[in-house]
Amino acid sequence: MTVPVKITTPLSDDSILNLNAGDRVEITGWIYTARDAAHKRFAELIKKGDDLPVKINGEIIYYVGPAPAKPGYPCGSAGPTTSSRMDPYTPALLDLGLKGMIGKGLRSSEVIESIKRNRAVYFAAVGGAAALISRSVKKAEIAAYEELGPEAVYRFYVEDFPAIVVIDSRGNDLYRTAPQQYRG
Repeated sequence: MTVPVKITTPLSDDSILNLNAGDRVEITGWIYTARDAAHKRFAELIKKGDDLPVKINGEIIYYVGPAPAKPGYPCGSAGPTTSSRMDPYTPALLDLGLKGMIGKGLRSSEVIESIKRNRAVYFAAVGGAAALISRSVKKAEIAAYEELGPEAVYRFYVEDFPAIVVIDSRGNDLYRTAPQQYRG
């Protein structure tokens, strides 16, 4: 098994360009969380030409709605949600400087083209490993839209957050290449 690539946020073009589809990574630093409702609000602000409530340049958004925290913990279970639900909003965020996304599942061809154009990366977190993933979260604070409850935008400080590069900055897509590789 390969040693995970250690990366820190905010992401730089150099750190992204060195990642390849299939690489295991461990992410340390601040990341944002956002799901459907927050993405819809982001899109409305972008359409009006208004600023987003958080600075996303060089940042990662994790598609998660964390469960409530137990006493002494920064958050509860924090497993990824299906990324394709954010696809209608993702290219505009990437154009504003978003550099990474964490979720699960396939992305649209429009998102893949936007990843390539903006030198970004899409990571997968392992679905079903929500409790394990939450151990990587060391701090959690609400960054925007508190009224959305679990779908609020949170800011997590993570240490060695485990993920896999699914779509690299050149558009190589593990979800498309891995099945062919295993069939061969």
